[in-house]
Amino acid sequence: MTREKEIYKVTLVGSVVNVILLAFKFVAGIVGHSSAMIADALHSLSDFVTDIIVLVFVKISNKPQDKSHDYGHGKYETLALTLIGIALMAVGVSIIVKGAIKIAAWANGEELAAPGILAFWAAIVSIVLKEAVYWYSIVKAKKLNSKAVEANAWHHRSDALSSIGTAVGIGGAIFFGDRWTILDPVASVVVGAFIVKVAFDLLKNGIGDLMEQSLPDQVEEEILQLASSVPGVTEPHDLRTRRIGNHYAIELHILMDGDLSLKEAHDKASEVEELLRQHYGQETHVAVHVEPK
Repeated sequence: MTREKEIYKVTLVGSVVNVILLAFKFVAGIVGHSSAMIADALHSLSDFVTDIIVLVFVKISNKPQDKSHDYGHGKYETLALTLIGIALMAVGVSIIVKGAIKIAAWANGEELAAPGILAFWAAIVSIVLKEAVYWYSIVKAKKLNSKAVEANAWHHRSDALSSIGTAVGIGGAIFFGDRWTILDPVASVVVGAFIVKVAFDLLKNGIGDLMEQSLPDQVEEEILQLASSVPGVTEPHDLRTRRIGNHYAIELHILMDGDLSLKEAHDKASEVEELLRQHYGQETHVAVHVEPK
């Protein structure tokens, strides 16, 4: 199965779970009079929307390079990651605002309806299913080296963790009596805050890659060590790195004996390039500039 089809399969599995939970949570939230569960349902809705984003953009990102895209279309996968972050941020802020309004109303003496037991069981079911989908997705993301699938996996994990907060809030409001109905909107605010944190991390990574952010220091240090390990190559410098979708782009200068023939210098540079591609993948873009010492 191709990488693209594997990503589709993983995403579709998550989509099916999201649709089931989306319907169940909305019904449980409305019937059970739970703002926390409705907030959780909105989170599941954002999961479903981001699944669609991944399916569309991964197909585009797997297109080969063409006349207009010399480096391929990998950035579309990074764009998908960024859009997922934006969607999550909007959902998180909306949930916080709605929860805060209910808390303010309660503080002014307004009575809040106690959530029903159906909302509590919906939260438990969500925790189990979303955690299972998270582990399935994160394992596949590592195998496929897909940032978009990894982002979607963390989206599933954020839903599972937010459902824990939802279950605690709803359970407290149900089992501790009417005086504790405030726990339901409080739980919804906690869910919203968690979603905003996850969204911020995704946006930080996505925007960083779109703005040509360098690879992590440990990766750059490893690149320099690999280049230096080739006999006859010394002092690799002027290293420039970035990510193109799920692939690396590496440019660096190396020093070699100035008395080498052009062919010998070229062969050594090609050896450095091939070593880096063997280590980071054959799709890695590598450009080596040779300087005499």
